[in-house]
Amino acid sequence: MAEYILGLSAYYHDSAAALLRDGVIVAAAHEERFTRKKHDASFPRKAAAYVLEEGGVGLSDLAAVAFYDKPYLKFERLMETYHGFAPRGVVSFLAAMPVWIKEKLFMKKMLREELARLGRGRPRILFPEHHLSHAASAFYPSPFDEAAILTIDGVGEWSTTTIGVGRGKDITFLRELDFPHSLGLLYSAFTYYCGFKVNSGEYKLMGLAPYGIAGSERVETYKQKILDELVDLRPDGSMLLNMAYFDYATGLTMCRDGKWERLFGLPKRAGESELSQEHMDMALAIQEVTEDVVMLLAKTARELSGCKNLVMAGGVALNCVANGKLLRAGVFDDIWIQPAAGDAGGALGAALAAHHVWAGHERAPLPEGAMDRMAGSYLGPEFTRRDALRVASRNDAPCDAYDDFDALCVRVADLLADGKVVGWFQGRMEYGPRALGGRSILGDPRNPEMQKKLNLKIKYREGFRPFAPSVLAEAVSECFEQDRPSPYMLLVAPVAEKLRFDLPEGYWQKPMFDRLYVERSKLPAITHVDFSARIQTVHAATNPRYHKLISTFNARHGCPVVVNTSFNVRGEPIVCTPWDAYRCFMRTEMDYLVIGDCLFDKEKQPEFAESGDWRDEYELD
Repeated sequence: MAEYILGLSAYYHDSAAALLRDGVIVAAAHEERFTRKKHDASFPRKAAAYVLEEGGVGLSDLAAVAFYDKPYLKFERLMETYHGFAPRGVVSFLAAMPVWIKEKLFMKKMLREELARLGRGRPRILFPEHHLSHAASAFYPSPFDEAAILTIDGVGEWSTTTIGVGRGKDITFLRELDFPHSLGLLYSAFTYYCGFKVNSGEYKLMGLAPYGIAGSERVETYKQKILDELVDLRPDGSMLLNMAYFDYATGLTMCRDGKWERLFGLPKRAGESELSQEHMDMALAIQEVTEDVVMLLAKTARELSGCKNLVMAGGVALNCVANGKLLRAGVFDDIWIQPAAGDAGGALGAALAAHHVWAGHERAPLPEGAMDRMAGSYLGPEFTRRDALRVASRNDAPCDAYDDFDALCVRVADLLADGKVVGWFQGRMEYGPRALGGRSILGDPRNPEMQKKLNLKIKYREGFRPFAPSVLAEAVSECFEQDRPSPYMLLVAPVAEKLRFDLPEGYWQKPMFDRLYVERSKLPAITHVDFSARIQTVHAATNPRYHKLISTFNARHGCPVVVNTSFNVRGEPIVCTPWDAYRCFMRTEMDYLVIGDCLFDKEKQPEFAESGDWRDEYELD
């Protein structure tokens, strides 16, 4: 009989569920996509119900349920931390303990109660450690038979960083850095101080960093203060944080604002307020320190493991700027990063750890022609033409249903070239934080107004944020300084020199948006202020429809690249269903929507009857 294992992550942020059949991923999804609550931390009831339905199984068919960390170890860390910092932290202690005593200390019982709502059955519940879940999510789906493993995040139970090695079905940990010393929490402290939300705004800090003036006196001064006062960084990449400056261990905020203001001569930025050059320079300083730490850790991993390839997971592995620089440094021959590198990916990792470590199964050979075992990360729900037409009927929404997909691609390619913004809803939903052409909003990267239009009229988000290119895999080296695939949008690389324009005199002295709106290349909508781009290579084997669309755009308009941003507005999870897509389409200034083979034209749609304002529905992230 087939062995089914359900993996779960929950109760911190980005809850998710994943299902394996004999070690092969059947389905995986974030709870937020179903509940429409971004970073939903609740038990992933709807995601779990979906993956079980996708697998055609119930609880009674499961060999095990694997939860992504060990609650007792986490409780031990909390208790020892509060004791070690006492009397500081009494307010945090009093807030945290009732929840632990009432619920989290009895996690198995709580999970049993939640699972019972999904149906009959009493499968065994396993609790792999948090960083084993991360390591398993990185190594087992990777294309490598042997690899060094680097996991970096805020904190699991005790670990904040681990170095390990994977060989066959086995994972061995070689080094570990423990709480409170954490690169992830250090980066989150700067996220907080620069006015963004912790656990959701770190990617904004990364996007802000290129606006800092590299090599400037202020950036170098900030970096030196970080390394002199905040971080004792060792040659192997390990670190000690000066906890006199931080409050996250026992407090209710990330850092001690007054001490930071005295250290940097810069007050904490209020959320949504104007960004100063000082905060841009601070973002660049911590980004460069982060890159240095990742590089040192990778060199240590190479030395300890002796492996030529590296796999990565944990929230810091989503720092695609650091990933790109690490790849180009040549420390390893190749790098593979779990597309759901954060806590959502822990659900998959927990299930894989159960299959290979607990049950002892060997890894199956890599499928012929496959880049890895993630199926392009298209692991969520899929919908039919009937579902699209049902949404059209429900809303009296006219649409053109195409029987010839090639003809639809021609139409959409021409719309993009005409400056239109198109919602693109196809196939299975992506697992992980990136939209990869299943639930995407598309534009023409050659259009100098596209970046501004997408930010301000479609996404309703901060105008400084960059957009990513989706490029035909076979054309990536024509457009970017990148010589290998990047299917999960986890590597940043420079735009090809031949596509760049010279910067005007005094460019770096201009205000932020004056710099942003300078045309820096022939692909202005995806070229960041430092000539970088976060690349997604598109492959016919994993997403033939998206590949066909971009190929058609290239054939008709001479460009193998489209702008790709996630199908949502600020504060909203990526859309999951055709109804989610139509509602987002109608709430924004998007021009066209494609759901499967159906094309909706905004100008032909009836007035949207839904009352209320989406800005009241979603909390800004």
